[in-house]
Amino acid sequence: MKVVITGSSGFIGFHAAKKFLDNGFEVIGIDNENDYYDKELKTNRRKILLSNENFKFECLDLSKDTIIEKLNEISPDFIVNLAAQAGVRHSLKFPHDYTRSNIDSFLNILEYAKSSDSLQHLVYASTSSVYGANTDLPFQESHGVDHPLQYYAVTKRANELMAHSYSNLYNIRTTGLRFFTVYGPWGRPDMALFLFTDAILKGEPIKVFNNGNHKRDFTYVDDIVQGIFLSTTDTKFINPDDHRFKNPSISKFPFRILNIGRGKPENLEDFITEIEENLGKKANKEYLPMQPGDVPTSHADISEIMKLGYKPETSISKGVKNFIEWYLDYYNIEV
Repeated sequence: MKVVITGSSGFIGFHAAKKFLDNGFEVIGIDNENDYYDKELKTNRRKILLSNENFKFECLDLSKDTIIEKLNEISPDFIVNLAAQAGVRHSLKFPHDYTRSNIDSFLNILEYAKSSDSLQHLVYASTSSVYGANTDLPFQESHGVDHPLQYYAVTKRANELMAHSYSNLYNIRTTGLRFFTVYGPWGRPDMALFLFTDAILKGEPIKVFNNGNHKRDFTYVDDIVQGIFLSTTDTKFINPDDHRFKNPSISKFPFRILNIGRGKPENLEDFITEIEENLGKKANKEYLPMQPGDVPTSHADISEIMKLGYKPETSISKGVKNFIEWYLDYYNIEV
């Protein structure tokens, strides 16, 4: 079986590609490896994947129309679209990056999918940020998502609506995955765990927003990719003879949205404590008010994806420890 994973040199895409390779898939990774953050980190992820003979890489910009021709050439059984312009903070300054990378690129993938004879299932990354101003916890897929608080969430909600329309018009099987605060080894340098670790080691203050009163549904990357794999290869959903091919609770055509989280929000202060204990150093905390576009709490209802066999198993204690061990080894730091 052949799967295209976009964003394969990114954090989640790298781990997802490894998961599919470990399960015997032929994986074609697509990434433009832009300079949003350290390109060497992306290069090193790609090199690890290329050590597997079943992995091939294409350096391509998904926002260009030529991607449709390339996908026709590859003719995949599955597409897992994890490529996106990430980062809530970045979207406040550079919103056009998100239109190009998150909306134009996804439209090209949908345009390929509508006429493909080989594609069984299109899976794509959404985000818990689409819940926006919703305060009804835990967040359920059926909750209203009409009040996004920043443009990154707008583009991800747009992806869900785009998939909905194409599933209706062209009977494309699509699954949108709303990720909740993903962390782990090979993570992005602009994410809290990476930023906190770097600052603590350097003796610099860490910025703790909302005066430390945040709660997040921190989800370890191995649990996330388990959910990606299970939802992508869900034979009941991709079999039109099975009743779950058409999900009457959501729509009358093969479209669905699933939360992927741990289902257990943790206090940000407890997360920081885990970092401190693994580094053997105390953080110098700079308490700040809530940032624009942020929410105080995220909490995933994961009952739907658990029906596929999803079972998150990694505590923040174990997950942070794994990240710190990777970080110290990767940057050759002794503590």
